[in-house]
Amino acid sequence: MRSVPICPRCFGPLQAPNSWSSAWRCAEHGDVLPLQPPLRPTPEALQHLRERSEVPLWLPWPLPADWMISGFAEVANEQGAARASVVALSGPSVTYGPGDLLVVAEEPGVGLGAAYAGLSGPDPGPGFGQGTTHAKVHAMGHPVALWWVESAADRAVYAGEALGNWLWMVAWPADAGCLIALGQLSLLDLRDNGHEFDLPFGALTTRLETDGT
Repeated sequence: MRSVPICPRCFGPLQAPNSWSSAWRCAEHGDVLPLQPPLRPTPEALQHLRERSEVPLWLPWPLPADWMISGFAEVANEQGAARASVVALSGPSVTYGPGDLLVVAEEPGVGLGAAYAGLSGPDPGPGFGQGTTHAKVHAMGHPVALWWVESAADRAVYAGEALGNWLWMVAWPADAGCLIALGQLSLLDLRDNGHEFDLPFGALTTRLETDGT
């Protein structure tokens, strides 16, 4: 499993803070908040994120049939609050074989959702949010519009805004995107300790272990 922080915008290596600078630095994107190594899907990892995250920890609930939580990730300095969070889910795809879904909440400019989507910029790009919406979810009981984002062919990507932060949903393979487009998902913020469920935890997904592609 990856053991060092990487750039949240390109998944490239970072220069660690030193005596000259307290920032993590990417050769392409300059000073960035680091994407920390993935966290295994355990109650302890969830509690860690609950205590640190400045952004929601979105979980579709109820989960699609036979899906499980398969990891977490965060963008944050070691001592700072998380400015982006990822809740990873894995289960059967719509057609054949396994599927994966990453639910990303992030502050504007972090660029993690766009990186998982395979985009070069930190956001969905020009023209996003125009025209008819392509999907809708409910976040903490409030409707959230999502638009389909053109991305790499092996995945389906939708993005919108919830509670003042970007909400990205990235699914592999592409046909698993119908869980987003047609699933009428309801999202809970796992930072709310009032939501105590018997959460199903599975194995760590490779979507978080590697470079996200």
